[in-house]
Amino acid sequence: MKSFIQALPKVELHLHIEGTLEPELMFELARRNKVSIPYQTIEDVHEAYQFHNLQSFLDIYYQGANVLITEQDFFDLTWAYLLRCQKDNVLHSEIFFDPQTHTDRGIEFDTVVNGIHRALTQGQDQLGISSQLILCFLRHLDEESAIKTLQQAALHKNKIVAVGLDSSEAGNPPQKFQKVFQQALDYGFLTVAHAGEEGPASNISDTLELLKTSRIDHGVRCSDDEILVAKLIKDRTPLTICPLSNIKLKVFENMEQHNLVELLRKGICVTINSDDPAYFGGYMTDNFLAIDHAHDVTRDEFGEFTFNAIEASFISTQEKDRLYAITRDFLDTYPN
Repeated sequence: MKSFIQALPKVELHLHIEGTLEPELMFELARRNKVSIPYQTIEDVHEAYQFHNLQSFLDIYYQGANVLITEQDFFDLTWAYLLRCQKDNVLHSEIFFDPQTHTDRGIEFDTVVNGIHRALTQGQDQLGISSQLILCFLRHLDEESAIKTLQQAALHKNKIVAVGLDSSEAGNPPQKFQKVFQQALDYGFLTVAHAGEEGPASNISDTLELLKTSRIDHGVRCSDDEILVAKLIKDRTPLTICPLSNIKLKVFENMEQHNLVELLRKGICVTINSDDPAYFGGYMTDNFLAIDHAHDVTRDEFGEFTFNAIEASFISTQEKDRLYAITRDFLDTYPN
């Protein structure tokens, strides 16, 4: 199964580009930009990547982002991720970025978005990997900061397809951002949001109703509400689930307890994603392999994860049909 999973065409919909900052690149950028970091060796960094909840991760995540200063830094970060996509046979990726993490420390919005966008364009041209860019508001900040960020994003509408909501779910319910999400919809952006990871199932329902999101990032707590599960099935609402992340942040104690496969078999449009792979120990293939190791999943079911991700993506119908065809051909022709 390992070789099958490695070769399987994949589509990633839940990936924070700042979360792909590998320790080696962190040290390289720290030297380049003369930024002090609290680690002496790469081993020190790996040792620090032991988290007991979401907040303990976020503290280190924002600290690591301090090495990202110039447009070239954001290009290099994104290009390194795209090379991992090529290795893992990811055909299309929809990438989150957190501009407030950078603008709050004096980095220009244009510097961030232009560096990422330049790499994504090169990835399409040189690697054949298509992509979309999604701006995420930091939910631990106030809505006025999000509105200011949205106004900056409107000047880059040609580069950004959607807005999202990430960071600390606890204490920051979707109601807090209803105004800015309505403004984003008025600008013509699509909307997504993290919900039902560390927060309750009601956050998922409220997100869908109040923020009018096209899909839910994480959403694993939906299992606590049978009425919500039925609605997700009926509406084909996608959940962009991140298995290794969920284990690393103690959402589930172990992969055997994870409900991803159960949700798939119930008929929910669930997808597999890597979230912040540099911090959580695995990119796309690693997440697929972790599920395979812990659950009895068939080849067709692994293919269904890709079909779901294509369905849930923000690409054209024509491009979806192309990716469907590639995946079907792979499943039909891969040797038994």
